[in-house]
Amino acid sequence: MKITLQWDKPKPASLKISYESAGAAQLLSRRLSQSLERVSPDSEIIVLCVGTDRSTGDALGPLVGTALTRNMIGFPVYGTLQEPVHAMNLRETMDRIRALHREPYTIAVDACLGHTSSVGCIQIAEGPVKPGAGVNKELPPVGDVHITGIVNVSGFMEYFVLQNTRLCLVVDMAEVIADAIRDALARCRSVRALISGSVPD
Repeated sequence: MKITLQWDKPKPASLKISYESAGAAQLLSRRLSQSLERVSPDSEIIVLCVGTDRSTGDALGPLVGTALTRNMIGFPVYGTLQEPVHAMNLRETMDRIRALHREPYTIAVDACLGHTSSVGCIQIAEGPVKPGAGVNKELPPVGDVHITGIVNVSGFMEYFVLQNTRLCLVVDMAEVIADAIRDALARCRSVRALISGSVPD
């Protein structure tokens, strides 16, 4: 059996899908797997979930992080309900990740605001996300690939909108994102185990 890594392939296209769509977690997992297939085995894969439990809408990231840590995914997770990563400690957390992990490849998860028609949609794309952009905060971009959940409408009183987002929506979206990440990382772990062992052609 021969395993071929694909980090020299073109970057996969972004994906946007409603959390209510049939098979949403599976489609997101498949898209995330396309990104992970391009990651060098020398890199450590990290999940960084940005947000705070002090705001309902902004709790998406910590909810995802908590769900992942409860299931022992075998990869480091930063940002949970117990230890959130937010505006006050984001830079410190990024420094910690760079210090503790070898060539870290980061999956960033965050909530965002968008058009009314996009509320409830989950997006995954290559490159970093800029936390706080929707509420005019200047924070460093994070992530080699990012997953964002559009939890409410942008354009007017963003802080108030985030704080008054329905918890049910955020929890349901977080479950879909966590399932997708968990599945993609399980596949990635299996492939890396084969590569690191003596795998015959």
